[in-house]
Amino acid sequence: MTIHEQAAALDGLKIICGLVMRIFVVSATVILMSGAASAETDPDSGLIVDEHWQLVKTHCSACHSPKLVTQNRGNRQNWLEMIRWMQETQGLWQFDAATETAILDYLENNYAPQAASRRARINRSLMPVNPYASETG
Repeated sequence: MTIHEQAAALDGLKIICGLVMRIFVVSATVILMSGAASAETDPDSGLIVDEHWQLVKTHCSACHSPKLVTQNRGNRQNWLEMIRWMQETQGLWQFDAATETAILDYLENNYAPQAASRRARINRSLMPVNPYASETG
């Protein structure tokens, strides 16, 4: 390859790198502006700050870590069943109707099931060689 061909190839590579960088910046900007990348969270509990979050923090963290809330997802009925189970078996007190409705509203709005909560599996052909795998397995 001549020096001119090398320079032309390098120029082409610079153009491709520039395009990739632009796509990345635009994508990151769109994600950040849409609010999908971040919701305000309470630094102490990790709960999403939204209407009734302090009520959830007060009642739920009285018995367990708020992480049990943040790591779970459920629809309104799922959350109600978890509350009933805690009331029946774990000593959780009964809520008045307004408190229970507010807690369920918060959980339903902020910790509902997500369509894709896990990434898709990585194709085996794209995985690096596992240095710890046995030759037979």
